[in-house]
Amino acid sequence: MNQNQGNGAARSLWAAVTKARTPSPPVDGEVRADVAIVGAGFTGLSTALSLVERGRSVVIIEAAEVGHGASGRNSGQVIPTMSGIEPDDIARRYGEAGERFVLLVRDSASALFNLVRRHSIDCEAEQSGWFQPAHSPGRVQLSARRVEAWARRGAPVRLLDANETRALIGSNLWHGGMLNTSGGYINPLALARGLADRVVGKGGQLFEHSPALGIARERRGWVVSTASGRIIADRVLIATNAYTDRFSDAVAPDLARDMIPVVTWQMASAPQSDALRRDILPGRQAVSDTRSDLRFFRWDVRGRLVTGGALIVPFAAQARLRRIVGARLAEAFPRMGIPVFDYLWSGRIGMTADRMPRFHEMAPGLFAWTACNGRGVALSVALGDVLARALDGADPRELPIPVTPVRPYPLHQLATFGAPLLLAHYRLRDRL
Repeated sequence: MNQNQGNGAARSLWAAVTKARTPSPPVDGEVRADVAIVGAGFTGLSTALSLVERGRSVVIIEAAEVGHGASGRNSGQVIPTMSGIEPDDIARRYGEAGERFVLLVRDSASALFNLVRRHSIDCEAEQSGWFQPAHSPGRVQLSARRVEAWARRGAPVRLLDANETRALIGSNLWHGGMLNTSGGYINPLALARGLADRVVGKGGQLFEHSPALGIARERRGWVVSTASGRIIADRVLIATNAYTDRFSDAVAPDLARDMIPVVTWQMASAPQSDALRRDILPGRQAVSDTRSDLRFFRWDVRGRLVTGGALIVPFAAQARLRRIVGARLAEAFPRMGIPVFDYLWSGRIGMTADRMPRFHEMAPGLFAWTACNGRGVALSVALGDVLARALDGADPRELPIPVTPVRPYPLHQLATFGAPLLLAHYRLRDRL
């Protein structure tokens, strides 16, 4: 299944411009490894890379193709914060584990860019900074609190005033905000494919078009079953996030209901002129603002503005998004007007009510990671080494991620159906 299928979206920019890789075959017969990983997105691939560098034998199975899910479909912004939850709240809720997690998030963008440099992965990486502008004067106070909380923990952040914000973005629509110089952006599909190549190059085994149909404990270890084979391993990581039930609803049904999958849309404009790019984001930072109905954008290496949006009802999605997002860009950047969008595509992200991701030890030797709440690019890659330590036998409770039990949402289907309706509430709150 390619990126034209499965989500009702047209081909993504990343699928159009990223160098193809030789596909891996499906599982055939029985395979033995120290660790089996289900899902070849950022989490699974970065964990596998860390494990093979530790000398462990690793098998990754992917239901479709490398980067088919959210890891290959996002906007590519590398953001070293969580969404909708503050670092002090995380620390209060989870104690020492929460504080360790906050520091992991603090360093997550640098961890990604350092990994890209160390392995020479060509993924259009630019560590030009990430900026979160305040969309109202009142939200500047929120930005100031966030700057204080992150600066207290050593993050490279500072508060910009309205004039500095206008100069950074090239628009007077925002009022100040938080700049984190460790952030930036990448071509996410190129990063996923590059990670896959490094894993295989170091001896890891990767099988594509091999959906997991069951995971069970047997005498010889954990067994992950597919249509054409079985992987037997001492430990297993489920790294399927919002796609856990996309190909089979029998693998981990409780895990699939442990978060709410939400469809998000990404868009890429036609290439813009040099003069316009000198006016808009001249420093080439990634931007996503303080709205709940987020406004986000950044340049790519071809001079396209990569942005996106969300819809309450997906009816006539592409035409409506072109109109809605185009009008927002014209409001922010009158010189640009409503741009032509050459690409528009969608994908799923995993959300939770408290905006915290989930790390589970579902049984001895069976782990799962899910629900990055729209901050999965930096965090999933940074987690690779942490999850590898858990799979290598470290006590999960000593790692910088809170361990929580699986708690399926009651009336999950209803909650999934109703989640987009919250967008109306968010838009009203943003206006107020």
